[in-house]
Amino acid sequence: MKALKYSRQRECIKQFLCSRTDHPTADAVYRGIRESCPNISLGTVYRNLSLLASLGEIQKIVCDGGADHFDAMIEPHYHVVCRRCGRVEDLSMIWEKDLDEQASHCYEGRIEGHSTCFYGLCGRCVEDTEKSQKQLDSLF
Repeated sequence: MKALKYSRQRECIKQFLCSRTDHPTADAVYRGIRESCPNISLGTVYRNLSLLASLGEIQKIVCDGGADHFDAMIEPHYHVVCRRCGRVEDLSMIWEKDLDEQASHCYEGRIEGHSTCFYGLCGRCVEDTEKSQKQLDSLF
């Protein structure tokens, strides 16, 4: 395999992701690095995020019906996706290594890993919902 040539733009993208815990979308990465890489295009950001994910240097989180999110933490872990605002957060839960083995018993091919997203409401949206409900209740 040919060695990957160094790219300042790719390095900026990776450093930006490493400084974050909020799993930004490609658009958010683009907006976040434009100051340090003013000549970068959105297409370059998308291409480099795809390349970094395919090399296993970052994680691509594919969410139902929403934009893909990106995570610099490549160790296996779970995510929670807020159905209201779309926020993606890490879930502090033990990674179920045995799940791959269980799946392999049900599949004729080869299981190489798994990715799981849980869905619900983030803390901020729960709080907003409760505030809205209290305001409605006070009107009646």
